[in-house]
Amino acid sequence: MSQDRRSFLKTSAVLGLGGAALGSGLAGGSPLLGAMPGALDLPASGASPSRAPRSLRILILGGTGFTGPFQVEYAVARGHQVTVFNRGTRDTTLPASVEQLQGDRNVGALEALDGRDWDVVIDNPTTLPFWVRDVGEKLQGRTGQYVFISTLSAYDIQGATHLDEDTPTLPYDGDPLAVTPEAYTGALYGPMKAASEREAFRWFGDRTTIIRPGLIVGPRDQTDRFTYWPRRIARGGVIAAPGDGLDPVQIIDGRDLAEWTIRMVESGTTGVFNGVGPRSRLTMAEQLYGIRAAFSGDLDVAFKWIPAEFLQAQGVRQWNEMTTWFGPRALLSEASNARAVAAGLTYRSLAQTTLDTLAWFETLPAERQAAPVAGLAADKERALLEAWAQAGG
Repeated sequence: MSQDRRSFLKTSAVLGLGGAALGSGLAGGSPLLGAMPGALDLPASGASPSRAPRSLRILILGGTGFTGPFQVEYAVARGHQVTVFNRGTRDTTLPASVEQLQGDRNVGALEALDGRDWDVVIDNPTTLPFWVRDVGEKLQGRTGQYVFISTLSAYDIQGATHLDEDTPTLPYDGDPLAVTPEAYTGALYGPMKAASEREAFRWFGDRTTIIRPGLIVGPRDQTDRFTYWPRRIARGGVIAAPGDGLDPVQIIDGRDLAEWTIRMVESGTTGVFNGVGPRSRLTMAEQLYGIRAAFSGDLDVAFKWIPAEFLQAQGVRQWNEMTTWFGPRALLSEASNARAVAAGLTYRSLAQTTLDTLAWFETLPAERQAAPVAGLAADKERALLEAWAQAGG
């Protein structure tokens, strides 16, 4: 990371999205800049943690994926005793005090949990309901709070006009406990998460906390969905952007989600919460100009906003190529976070997430950096911009 970027991070972390920087060095300015969140809109997050009022014994199922290590590190820093349970297939460095147990929930191998009890269980990786059932059977009467990390995809949005925690979740025709890893497909993701939530309440009742995130971003994010935009904007030039700039976007830094989860178990908060941010509505233009604000003022950037219909005609895919974008006025990008904020969810600035994500990505092997798994390829973007210009865009 360049010295300019390091220096700017110190300022932008204080200023939220860095509104003053938006006025300098931007080609192709947008009238939407006036809608940028102000410096005081977002509460601070990411400060060095203090010790919790009391130490908890926390079992984290997973703990080595994307947000798991952030949960572990924050919990240890807060003075908790942490155990992780997973297959041991990821090479992840955890604090020395963390107890590591191995097993395989795919085949019901939970023997490492026999005879043990914890104050809290945080279930990160579960997709299939029988995983929840097996943990419920194993730890019945031997744990207090159970936290299940679900997803906004669990909602049934057919006919919905507003998305909050009271919106119905997806049904499943059949026995969800009979769905095996071999039978699972991506189309079952939402229904199986919703069924897993119901299974959690069946076993843990009012001791259950359900957290439904949307798009989780930041360091350690291997999907590249958010990472594409900081990398592309850092290159400068004319950038193809989706829609009219007014479509909603929701992202949450994985560290904010992880640290809030630990604070939720410290307070014993139960119920259902949308773990989304940084506020109920952020537009695509606000996101892209906010990312741009994280860089030094001499970066020459112009966003070329291209209608959704033209993108579709050119074979440009939302979400995977035009990343973080579900499409025009997508309800899944407008979930209410009011309940989560009232329960203490706080956020880093977009500038900090941007620069930290880039700094992390630059530590990856060169071959990984050269082969992003999401985003618009440079040659396809050039062809798209040329086609849009020829169409009079």
